[in-house]
Amino acid sequence: MKHWIETIVFWIGLALVWEFGVRWSGTREYLLPPLSHVLSAAYETRAQLLSDTLTTAWEVVTGFILAVGSGLALGLLVSFSKAARRLLYPLVMALQSMPKIALAPLMIVWFGYGFASKLAAAVLFAFFPIVVATMGGIAGVSRNLDEHFRALGASRWDTFWQLQLPAALPSFIDGLKIAIPLAVIGAIVGEFIGAEAGLGHLIVFATSNAQTSLSFAAIIAVTLLAMMFYWLVDLLSRGVWWRGVTA
Repeated sequence: MKHWIETIVFWIGLALVWEFGVRWSGTREYLLPPLSHVLSAAYETRAQLLSDTLTTAWEVVTGFILAVGSGLALGLLVSFSKAARRLLYPLVMALQSMPKIALAPLMIVWFGYGFASKLAAAVLFAFFPIVVATMGGIAGVSRNLDEHFRALGASRWDTFWQLQLPAALPSFIDGLKIAIPLAVIGAIVGEFIGAEAGLGHLIVFATSNAQTSLSFAAIIAVTLLAMMFYWLVDLLSRGVWWRGVTA
């Protein structure tokens, strides 16, 4: 209860600083509107805001699922195949080093202005942390335990299923925590470049029409969406039975 009270008091204090700090400093509304104006704009456009939030959320969820599946598969392949590590991992590193925002316009060229380009951007942003987390989890398996399994005559599949997978899952979960906000960023970047709906599209529309309050409302919606997804992943990680198995 004390923790919740402290958190609520902190956010209320931050909201008051925003509201009255803007008013007392005389900051013009087109630069930074008071929080009350932002909340008013959010209420007035609540139907549009909800619709755009659901659009972005769907792009994030589907992109995140594809990134998890493909990142996990590649991470396992690179971990267990020397040839794949030698050939594919440098390619993954090159893609990660490449500025992804620069690729966003190409996503529009390749996939159009619809859902596919936003999906591709979300996957691209979230993919690499999952690959690295999977590889790190597999590499972090205790050598003593691995040798113990071999001494007992365990097959490669049994060793993977009963030792390596449980040992890698905590690192994998941590990778998911990093990847889910990046999937949100990827979807928003895709919507910035070209979209007909979504929170990124709403931010661009509001900014271009000097509706700063609405722009801030959409930014807050993006932030809350990313926080919600992160909390869901964190909730999953708290319930996993394998955490601490190999400690």
